Amino acid sequence: MGASEHRLSTAFAHVRQRTLHLAEPLTAEDCCAQSMPDASPIKWHLAHTTWFFETFILEPREPGFRPHDAAFRVLFNSYYNGVGAKHPRAQRGLLTRPTLAEVQAYRAAVDARLLRLLASRPDDAELAALVELGLQHEQQHQELILTDVKHLLSRNPLYPAYIDSPLPASGPVEPLAWIEFDGGLAEIGHAGDGFAFDNESPRHRQYLQPFALASRLVTNGEYLEFVEEGGYRDPALWLSDGWDLVANGTLDAPLYWGDDGDRRREFTLHGLQALDPARPVAHVSLYEADAYARWRGARLPTEAEWEFAARDAALTCGDLHPRAAGSSGLAQMFGECWQWTASSYAPYPGFAPAAGAIGEYNGKFMVNQYVLRGSSCATPHGHARASYRNFFPAGARWQFSGIRLAR
Repeated sequence: MGASEHRLSTAFAHVRQRTLHLAEPLTAEDCCAQSMPDASPIKWHLAHTTWFFETFILEPREPGFRPHDAAFRVLFNSYYNGVGAKHPRAQRGLLTRPTLAEVQAYRAAVDARLLRLLASRPDDAELAALVELGLQHEQQHQELILTDVKHLLSRNPLYPAYIDSPLPASGPVEPLAWIEFDGGLAEIGHAGDGFAFDNESPRHRQYLQPFALASRLVTNGEYLEFVEEGGYRDPALWLSDGWDLVANGTLDAPLYWGDDGDRRREFTLHGLQALDPARPVAHVSLYEADAYARWRGARLPTEAEWEFAARDAALTCGDLHPRAAGSSGLAQMFGECWQWTASSYAPYPGFAPAAGAIGEYNGKFMVNQYVLRGSSCATPHGHARASYRNFFPAGARWQFSGIRLAR
C-alpha cells in the first residue's frame, strides 16, 4: 500500500467510524424519527452517506458491480435528479424498513468494497478525489446529524439530552469591540491548497470599502435585550418576509428559547438549560440577525468582508454548544456559530459545475438562499476554512446560526 493510499484509507475509516459514534447515544427509535421536512432521520443520514460512495464511486468503477440492494438507490437518493427517482424528503421518517441494523450492515459492506477498490487502484487520482469529496460530504452530514437530532429531541416534552454531561456556566464575556479593516482589492475564494467544494472557486478579486467587524459574536444576553425591548414588535426593523413570520407568530425568540416561570431556558444537546447570557445566541434566522443588526445601528457583513477578515483567524473547533468569547481581538470566527452574511448565495465569476450528476452538489442551489461563514460547534474537526460557503434559506434556524455585526 502506497503512502497516499494509506492516508486516504485511514481517513476513510476515521470519518466513517465517527458517523457511527455520533449515533451511539441514540436508540433505534431516535434514529428513525423525523421532526420536520428540513431534518432527516439519523438512520437516513447513515444510509445516504453510504449511498454516495456506492453510487458515485463503486457503481462506475468496481468490476462486476452489483448494488447492495437495488431499492436503496431510490430510498437514499437526496436530490440528484441525474441519478433517478427519489423518496420524498418529507417522508423519510416513514422508512421503518430497512431497519437500523440493515443500514449498519449496508455501511459495513460498502466500506469493505470501497477499501478493496482503493487498494486495487492506488494511483488513480480521480478515484482519490471522489473519495475525498465523499468524506467531506459525510462530514457535512455529521453536522446535520447533530442539528437534526437536537431538533428531534427538542420536540419531546421530556426534553431528553443527547449528552449526559452538564453544560458548565460561562465566566464574564469580553466586551464587544470593533476591529477596523482598510479594505481595498481583495482575493476571495479557494486558494488552491487542500480540499474545497466547487462553490468556493474560482478565486477572484473584489474591491472592499473600509469596514469594521465586531470582535465577537452577539451573546444571549445582548439578544435578550432586543427581545425584551420590543425588537419583535417593531416592523421598522424587519425585512418584509421576516415581519410576516413575526406577525403570524412563527418568530418571537431564537428557536430553542423558552420560559420556565421567571427564568429563560434554552434547549441544548445537554438537555434543557438555564439561558447563559455570555454564550453566543444561536439558532436565529437571517431575518432575526438582520433585525438585530438594525436595532444596534449596525449591519451584517458581506461574505467577502468576512473572508477577508478571517484569512488569518485560528481554525478553532467547538464542543457541541457555542462557548463564550474568551479572548480579545477578532474572536469566534470558527467553532461556535455559523455567521449570517448579507450576501445572497450566487456563483463566483467563472463558476462552472462539474459534469454529470455530481455537478448537482452545489450549483443548482444558487438561488433564494443566503451565505453563512465560519463553522459551528457541531462542525467536525478539520472541516472548516476561511473560503467555506455554507448556505440556507433566510428563514432557516435549526442550524447553529449566529450573528456577527459589521459597519
